[in-house]
Amino acid sequence: MNKSWLAIIFLIISNQAMTQTSHFLPQQPPQGSGAINIVVSNLDENEGDTYFAEAEKNERNGELNEAVTLFGKAAFEYNSAKQFARYGEALMRLSNVHYQLAHFSEAEQVVLNVALKNYSKIGSRNGQMESYSQLGRIYLALNKPTQSLWFYTQQGILAKQIGNSSAYIESVLGAANVKIRKKNTL
Repeated sequence: MNKSWLAIIFLIISNQAMTQTSHFLPQQPPQGSGAINIVVSNLDENEGDTYFAEAEKNERNGELNEAVTLFGKAAFEYNSAKQFARYGEALMRLSNVHYQLAHFSEAEQVVLNVALKNYSKIGSRNGQMESYSQLGRIYLALNKPTQSLWFYTQQGILAKQIGNSSAYIESVLGAANVKIRKKNTL
């Protein structure tokens, strides 16, 4: 089984495990002043930043398989630290490295099954727009013009809604590339 698939499966399982409540912790309220003190560790986030930086370096150096592993680890750490914006960013970078490796189905699965859901959950319209753009590129590479056009259209709709003219232009150019590819295959 491909390392990247294992990383994706691990991310999904860990995300599901994080959402379940623990049966080992006492369920009684704290006693005393009524104030609740929560201690949060930055360790996971810091490790995520370290993995992310290393992954970027590997990507720049052309060590794409190592970058896949490190972006996956960064995503896991960000998810554990509940840094969902950074989690989405790591997932998108992971998908992009898969795309560069021509692992289009892996790139698709990361965006469609994990990143897009994460961005929807946190209400990040920019993240959703970026996910739609990436899916448009992936489906175009997979020679699935109908799906590609649909995702570029969704990107354009969101770009208009949030007033991002460069993303709107990108969606129009993506749609134009789809139509050109369709015309050339007829």
